[in-house]
Amino acid sequence: MVIYKKEKPYSYSMWLVLMSVAIARSFSHAEGTKRVLELIENEIKAVVGSRRKFLIKPNFVSAITYLAATPLETIEAILSFIYEKFSVSEVIIAESPTIGSFREAIRNFDYYKLRDRYNVEFIDLDEYSQKRFELKDEHGGVYEVYISGILLDKNFVKISPCRAKTHDTVVVTLSIKNIVMGAIKKGWKHSMHRGFLTINYNIAKLATYLMPDLGVVDGVEAMEGRGPVSGTAKRWGVVFASTNPVNLDSIVAYAMGFNPSDIGYLYLLSKWGYGEIDVSKISIVGDSIESIKTVFKPHPSYKEQLSWKKNLDKIVKLE
Repeated sequence: MVIYKKEKPYSYSMWLVLMSVAIARSFSHAEGTKRVLELIENEIKAVVGSRRKFLIKPNFVSAITYLAATPLETIEAILSFIYEKFSVSEVIIAESPTIGSFREAIRNFDYYKLRDRYNVEFIDLDEYSQKRFELKDEHGGVYEVYISGILLDKNFVKISPCRAKTHDTVVVTLSIKNIVMGAIKKGWKHSMHRGFLTINYNIAKLATYLMPDLGVVDGVEAMEGRGPVSGTAKRWGVVFASTNPVNLDSIVAYAMGFNPSDIGYLYLLSKWGYGEIDVSKISIVGDSIESIKTVFKPHPSYKEQLSWKKNLDKIVKLE
């Protein structure tokens, strides 16, 4: 069994250069996604480099609830973009739902049509190789989770497209949390829920190995309130994208009406040098952030979720 230690997937210089967040006002999942990808086309090309294999990890936290899932049209726009801009040898769509099965999600959300149109392969992450990670909680306890091996493979360009949603534990769930929690094998996902400081710290820790190369957050129809599954629809009409997921999720969280520094895993990743949570320091292309800023109704446990800040003195037990 392999136990991994924290590392940076890219150099500091690359992270500093690739800081733009694209914003597009649109009530079309496809058109909004197409526009944001085109706005940062050169940055995407820099990240992809000579790689030809792509892995798209949508959000299927529930295989049943459409509003909790990444819209099909968003994925189609991403596929169209990568086939147009790159010499593609392989495209995988992979996920490990919390509620229901991967095959149910593919069927319920009509993803099967992508197989013929774009020659994609569907992979249930729970059915492939796993790597063991040893984590700690804020009381000094040790536990383990198993992470999908293919999401650790840097030969793949990893893309994390998701809806903008509020969350019952970490305020918001966006591009980083989508890929981290989806990477954890079913049966071990619940292990992450060991206190507000612990879950934020360990999402951040796992993100240092799993950080997507490209994040897309679809807010055309988002979720507020009791997210990530039982919230209500918020017709927002905006799509975001970036090759720096910390910058991306910070901008989206701010645009949702939240303070990025209140989101523990973003706060920690910024401290570790993976991106910026001060929105005034992040380059924005496309529509202005003030033109799309709104206020999401938070989860009822929102104030309790912020208690991680009061427990930062316990962080030494997590390292």
